[in-house]
Amino acid sequence: MTLTLGIVGPEDLVHRVAAVGAPDGSTALLPLPYRHESETVEIIEGADARVDAFLFTGVVPYTIAADAGALTRPSMYVAYDGATLLRALVELLRLGHDVTRASIDTLRRADVLETLTEAKLPTDHVSVLPYRPGLTSDDIVAFHRAARERDDCRVAITCLGSAYHRLETEMQVIRLAPSRYSIRAALQALVLTTSGRHAGDAQVTLGMIELPEPDDRLPGDLVTLGGSLAALPGGGHLVVTTRGLLEQATGQFTRMPILDRLAERHPAVHIGFGVGRTAADAETLARRALNRAASVGAVAGVVSMAEDIDIVFEPAGDDGPLPERGQDDLPLLARRVGLSPQTVVRLRELAETRPDGLTTHDVAEHLDVQQRTARRILKRLERAGLAAPTGSQQQGRTGRPPTVYRLHL
Repeated sequence: MTLTLGIVGPEDLVHRVAAVGAPDGSTALLPLPYRHESETVEIIEGADARVDAFLFTGVVPYTIAADAGALTRPSMYVAYDGATLLRALVELLRLGHDVTRASIDTLRRADVLETLTEAKLPTDHVSVLPYRPGLTSDDIVAFHRAARERDDCRVAITCLGSAYHRLETEMQVIRLAPSRYSIRAALQALVLTTSGRHAGDAQVTLGMIELPEPDDRLPGDLVTLGGSLAALPGGGHLVVTTRGLLEQATGQFTRMPILDRLAERHPAVHIGFGVGRTAADAETLARRALNRAASVGAVAGVVSMAEDIDIVFEPAGDDGPLPERGQDDLPLLARRVGLSPQTVVRLRELAETRPDGLTTHDVAEHLDVQQRTARRILKRLERAGLAAPTGSQQQGRTGRPPTVYRLHL
């Protein structure tokens, strides 16, 4: 099966990604250029049915799309690393510009300072504006202008095309472009993620539902899951579907609408879904999920997967947004992902110190657990809608770059 990746960004960077090419013959690249980053959401919505995943040429359009809730496909962005900045600095030095007085946007402050220090360049008069959600082209332009007036910065280095075009007639400005290595690494990571998602969509999923009395409306409640419904000995019900349909019906495992509907008609409802590679695996996991649901309370649903992942759902509230962060929602968050409240607290603390995202290594180090355990924890959070991959950490690494996650705890 051929995968189609939509490449979203300014026209020149989209063509730069296309020039690097797809990582294998089973992947096609669809250019989706915009004239201004404000067109990002419109372009994504127009192309959603034609692509399997989106690759953004930078963090700015990716964040715009994510904040608008427009990412319904696997999505990543090409990271601008220290090597990208170093190449720009070398070019500026070759042209005779003073790079010790520069203003730099979008990149992380730590990456900028580390790159300059390794190049044995002073950092005292370098101004940095790291990217954050909500940062606009106007904000970036104002930052560079202020740095020129306040700190006598001689060169502006920007990652945003719209800012570059506004500043190029006012000052010496250079626009960063991602390296071929960063592009290739992002393409490979996105292909792996998308292929894995497609394989997961076809995984066998069995559901078991226990109700205190017969319910003629149950088939209608299950229509979004497709598949088939059969009676089990003892009055239970068996649902046969796929992981892809279950993810769609539960909003990527963030809510279980059928649980709320059944809870309106029955005093006790227990639902257990098992997701496995074979029917036998799915059945074992479904029974585990059903037993877990019964232990949670009178009305509960659980989705069980491999690697000891259990996602718990309760009625009255799972259809809406999660509660605001606070001590009161700790038991709910902990139940949803099968972690202790103490672990959730420590993960919150870690997330607050990593505003740009964190990796499996960060979690393992902070919780003092093995990498395998940390990876399982992040997967639990992702399945419960409490963590989202935002890209990959490529600088200074060989092999497959680790995925960067942003936690929503």
